[in-house]
Amino acid sequence: MIPKPGHVFARDAEWRALSRFAESTAPSTRLGVVSGRRRQGKTYLLNALTEAVGGFYFVAADDTETEGLRRFGEALAFRSGGGGQYHFDNWDQALDRLYATVQDGVIVIDEFPYLAKASPVLPSLFQRALDPGGTARRSSAKLLLCGSAMSVMGGLLAGNAPLRGRASLELVVNPMDYLTAARFWGCEHDRELAVLLHAVVGGTPAYRHELVYSDAPSSREEFDDWVVRTVLNPMVPIFREARYLLAEETDIRDPALYHAVLGAIASGHNTRGGIAGYLGRPSTHIGHPLTVLEDSHLITREQDAFASGRFVYRIAEPLITFYERVMRRTWSFLERGLAEQAWTASRSGFLSQVVGPHFEELCREFTIRSSLELFGELPAQVSSGAVTDPSSRRSIQVDVAALTSGEPDRPARLLALGEAKWGKVMGLRHLDRLRRARDLLAVRKYDTEGTRLICYGGAGFDDDLRTAAAADGRIILIDLPRLYGQAP
Repeated sequence: MIPKPGHVFARDAEWRALSRFAESTAPSTRLGVVSGRRRQGKTYLLNALTEAVGGFYFVAADDTETEGLRRFGEALAFRSGGGGQYHFDNWDQALDRLYATVQDGVIVIDEFPYLAKASPVLPSLFQRALDPGGTARRSSAKLLLCGSAMSVMGGLLAGNAPLRGRASLELVVNPMDYLTAARFWGCEHDRELAVLLHAVVGGTPAYRHELVYSDAPSSREEFDDWVVRTVLNPMVPIFREARYLLAEETDIRDPALYHAVLGAIASGHNTRGGIAGYLGRPSTHIGHPLTVLEDSHLITREQDAFASGRFVYRIAEPLITFYERVMRRTWSFLERGLAEQAWTASRSGFLSQVVGPHFEELCREFTIRSSLELFGELPAQVSSGAVTDPSSRRSIQVDVAALTSGEPDRPARLLALGEAKWGKVMGLRHLDRLRRARDLLAVRKYDTEGTRLICYGGAGFDDDLRTAAAADGRIILIDLPRLYGQAP
């Protein structure tokens, strides 16, 4: 494997995949596709790879076809060392010269969606170049197409797309997980700060340095001041980042509608009917925005653990949730430099409506990552769900449910039911809710014989709950140290 440069933090799996691709000697290994939302470090990784193995790196811009060809010719002439500029009338000529000039290493074309937008025929031209007898066969260089417009990049290899079946690598660079993000921000030992930071900036690497001047809170006590001087500060680049994330998606033509949909989800109206009701529109009118946001990886859709036809939507980028729940509501104050007043008015809502749900998501992620340790097997599904209680005519919301797949001759086994609380010390009343949900699900023919009841406590547990857990091995308590990898 190509040694990973010391300046590349984590990203070990991504680097291994890129190394295997770059080092492959198989004749069929000629094309790779790298995608991921902006600010995830794709360019950083691909620059490092190009430096390690040599080749050619070109970053496209939102140009016309003529401008794109001109800039490409300039970059390729510089790569050849001859100076001047190559003049191309079309991309056929440009690709011929590309593979004649770059004989080995990797060819990286970053922000490829810009080129494809100006020259829609370009994927077909690459297909022809990569096919047997094509110009790419004259060179041993491997091509990497990279982009941040997720819907465009996802379509490159889908359906009847010209490049379908030709890629040997399809790499999506995702945000760092919450454990890696804590190490990246230097707060892995201050778990409360780690959760609060992740609820604002998630695992996006660029938010650690470029967009906040490398400013990071050193303790939980400094978190509020950090929010005021960075995320809520109009003079710091991260201030408008959430708006840019939406504006950069090419398929989004009515930003106000999409912000309204995201605002509904951030407010807890996360079913299709709930979103439509919040917006005062028929549910048929929001199908397209939801599809576009999902294709753009800005939202995810999760099936209810106990209702096969019910789905909930979640915002994939924490900064967007923070913007919709905190910043958008106080925007006029923030633009006037009144960040402290805006934060004072929003802080309690942030803790309950942003951090609380985000903590639940971290608990679901922990459960997936720790499933072998917790259950001795891998669940088929880990999600949230609602259980209707006929006696009270209310629903019991289960924050974490882990289930196996059902089979024709046996019901699905319920591995665990969990409740997560961020700002409240958990007690027996929370355990009783889980017991009631388990009993109701047993009536619905779920196998609950070995079900664990898990309490995830951001603020800890009272003595009665600890005593109950000590007496029953099927009751599990997960506190912040264990959530962040410290054994109980």
